Amino acid sequence: MAFQISNHLLDGAIQCPSPNCSERDDENEIDLLVIHNISLPPGQFETGCIAQLFCNELDTKAHPYFAEIGHLKVSSHILISRSGAVTQFVPFDKKAWHAGESTFDGRSNCNDFSIGIELEGTDYEEFTDIQYEVLASITNLLIQEYSCLNSERIVGHSDISPGRKTDPGPFFDWVKYRSVTN
Repeated sequence: MAFQISNHLLDGAIQCPSPNCSERDDENEIDLLVIHNISLPPGQFETGCIAQLFCNELDTKAHPYFAEIGHLKVSSHILISRSGAVTQFVPFDKKAWHAGESTFDGRSNCNDFSIGIELEGTDYEEFTDIQYEVLASITNLLIQEYSCLNSERIVGHSDISPGRKTDPGPFFDWVKYRSVTN
């Protein structure tokens, strides 16, 4: 797990550029980290479908659920698989389209000032130990790299979109995660 950040890219991650991103008004304003969960199809892991969704390549006929979401233009900066593999879809200095309608600390549109990390998982089961290890490692690097980001500015998607989103869900162990982050 030897990661480092160079030119807003996570060295050690698989790079899979998503078209679902845009420029930030000011990269110096990156001051929020948002933790998500995702699995595609729901409850299934290591299918490759998350990357397909984030890159607008999801076969909407492959699963009934895909017909419902195939039109979405979404992405995250990072995906951490159940096995701990890391894929980066959007450079950190660009806006990934992960938060949607959201508000934090009186500011709306959290995509403007946040980094989004997806954990492959669901609201209904525990995440893997390696996911926590990798997430903590990446979090610590991000805090070192982006001076406005700190451990007090790490939230779940449910925190910035209450009533609309539930992830990372009740099985995400915040105590375990925070005990290994700066």
